[in-house]
Amino acid sequence: MTTKAVRQKTIAALLAEEAVTSQEQIVDHLASQDITATQATVSRDLEDLGAIKVRMPGGVAAYAIPDHPHEQVLPAGHLRRVFTEWVVGADASANIVVLRTLPGSAHVVASAIDRSGLDEVLGTVAGDDTLMVVAAAGHEGEDVAELFRSYADLG
Repeated sequence: MTTKAVRQKTIAALLAEEAVTSQEQIVDHLASQDITATQATVSRDLEDLGAIKVRMPGGVAAYAIPDHPHEQVLPAGHLRRVFTEWVVGADASANIVVLRTLPGSAHVVASAIDRSGLDEVLGTVAGDDTLMVVAAAGHEGEDVAELFRSYADLG
């Protein structure tokens, strides 16, 4: 069984390499890589990745992941969904929050935070299953960690 992170990395790589105009093309590509996914799953993956449709030469619209996804603000509720699915721990020190995620998904959580528009966050740095969040001036790391714990239902 392929993990969500692997599936999303495969989708991101495909969008970087080819002009993909439909979700069905993505489902077919995933199947060729022995990754089973429905159109609904691909739709959620595209949302998680911040993919948008862009106009290509000739007027065709294709999916793309923006070069600056942090400039694309997430819809309300998306950050909470990302946290409940992937974040398993949150700790803080001074103005730093360390989030632990399921393996291979730290980049998705970091991207969601970067695109959330949270005033409390200056930025993120992601590894494989751990990411660091720098709290913005005037915000304590522990307060931001508590906010993130509430998003992830970690109590």
